[in-house]
Amino acid sequence: MDTDTAMDKPPHPPSTSTAKATSSSTTISPPIPHTFDLGNLLLLDLNPLPPSPTQDALATTARTCAQSLINQLLLTCPIHSTPPPSSSIYLTLPPPTTPLPREKPLPPPKEATKWEKFAKKKGIKDKKRGEGKMVYSEEKGEWVPKWGYKGRNKEGEGEWIVEVDEKREGEGKGGETVRGQGRRERVERMRRGERKQRNNEKRARKGGSGAG
Repeated sequence: MDTDTAMDKPPHPPSTSTAKATSSSTTISPPIPHTFDLGNLLLLDLNPLPPSPTQDALATTARTCAQSLINQLLLTCPIHSTPPPSSSIYLTLPPPTTPLPREKPLPPPKEATKWEKFAKKKGIKDKKRGEGKMVYSEEKGEWVPKWGYKGRNKEGEGEWIVEVDEKREGEGKGGETVRGQGRRERVERMRRGERKQRNNEKRARKGGSGAG
């Protein structure tokens, strides 16, 4: 027998992912079982394709994978129906298991405002964020708001009896009660705080324009 004689090679077998699935079959049995991530509607097919697949082979493989994914969804996911008149059918997908990359880049860091820059430079802390809106009242034995309805800043204004300070009793304006005096002092403190805040903002704006 002549060893130099070339032997005819058998034709390349069909794609293993479609070897046992016809174009109209709904039963898919690939040599290497498919793996799924139903939460992302993802199917992973490890069955190799022929070296130079034709368009028909690629279309058949795509159809096989789609049919396998649909079969897995119908077998494992709960099926629900909506009430009439729509009477639609839908599936509940499980949580995804494959981490996907972020679609868009991370947003750039937010630029600090002039007040934030001024507060950082002067070492001013944000009391609202650091301390919170509630404070413990030892008299009531519970947490109460610092400001607003039933706030700590209004303690004593709603009491039916108030202790009178003889030294401060004559400081009130004509006809002003002790409760009214406390309310007026609270309003004045609020206004002083607002004036200080406006002055700080003006100084910050001047400092920013001078630096530019």
